[in-house]
Amino acid sequence: MTARERTGLGGRLLTGTVWVALLLGLWLWGWEVTDVRPHPSAPPAAGTPIPAGPPPGVRLPPAARPLVDALPQRVEIPALGVRAPVVARGLDAQGAVDPPPYRQAAAVGWYAAGPAPGAEGAALMVGHTDTETRPAVFHRLAALRPGARVRVLRAGGGVAEFTVDEVRTVERDGFDAGWVYGPHRPGRAELRLITCAGTFDRTTRTYSANLVVSAYLTGRG
Repeated sequence: MTARERTGLGGRLLTGTVWVALLLGLWLWGWEVTDVRPHPSAPPAAGTPIPAGPPPGVRLPPAARPLVDALPQRVEIPALGVRAPVVARGLDAQGAVDPPPYRQAAAVGWYAAGPAPGAEGAALMVGHTDTETRPAVFHRLAALRPGARVRVLRAGGGVAEFTVDEVRTVERDGFDAGWVYGPHRPGRAELRLITCAGTFDRTTRTYSANLVVSAYLTGRG
């Protein structure tokens, strides 16, 4: 999809059949059978307390006005040393957001049918936590805390700068699709970084939870 074809998509909530398919598909993505074993250094176990929302005394910056639509090219998370290319992804045969193939485990997948990072709405980015042999791009995502910065380099040379405002482990039994995939405040440009979390069941080959990092646009470069 070209930038011209995507003009005007930012800022819209997904609606109709696309929205329904996304909610169902992303739910399935979190729990579906995987093709790899977890790396020995596993993600946080289910039930591991992760602060939700800004801790007392942390003052978060005000939200910036959403940017015009532009394709994301790279994600940088300075606190984790992450500098990852972005690849546009759609839905797979099961209706789930298709993450990058494992040979691209160092890349981040962006759901290209939704808002672009920096545009109004909630942009969705998914990444692997591990492969059969090594950690992947979002292996240390749980270490982020409110106030951390996420930078998305966009086509044309601009940068969308986000501030993390919440980090949450979402268990299967308490899954809130509206919170995970929808905007938290109308009119903002928001970002979700999503990966697997919790315990890994070797029988069903599924993780028990997802880790969701929520951030919102606070600057541009």
